[in-house]
Amino acid sequence: MRRVAVYPGSFDPVTYGHLDIIRRSAEMVDELIVAVLVNKAKTPLFSVQERVKMLQIVTSDISNVRVKSFSGLSVEFAKEEGAEFLVRGLRAITDFEYELQMAQTNRIMDPTIDTIFLTTSLQYAYLSSTTVREVASYGGDISRFVPSPVEKAVKEKYGLISFKESIEDGQQN
Repeated sequence: MRRVAVYPGSFDPVTYGHLDIIRRSAEMVDELIVAVLVNKAKTPLFSVQERVKMLQIVTSDISNVRVKSFSGLSVEFAKEEGAEFLVRGLRAITDFEYELQMAQTNRIMDPTIDTIFLTTSLQYAYLSSTTVREVASYGGDISRFVPSPVEKAVKEKYGLISFKESIEDGQQN
């Protein structure tokens, strides 16, 4: 039987912490669907299409990862995709309380879908997309938090580099 998992999130932007969870969970399943949430209640830095594209770029070396966007409940999306598992990353005990409640709710909604919790590697335990956006908004160095293509996209969003500089830099790499 083919094992499929869904790793849902906003990924605004994707960080090394997210990539840690993606890489590790991709090793556990035949297919990992990284699911970018369309949340109309939030105003993200990046559009859904931009977040999907960034994730596709930074996961292009992981053959069993597919990136899709979705709206609504992650457990419903997982069911539509034929997944058995939802993957969630945990950084701290405060994450666990919220994630446990969500996992229990999802299990009641669909008993065929389990949640796999992975603790984030210690080197990324402090890291969040919110932190990246805040540091970047003040012109701080985010190169240790996100992959290079994401760093360039964030800098462009905050007007720290022009689109032309971003493209020229990308052509040199």
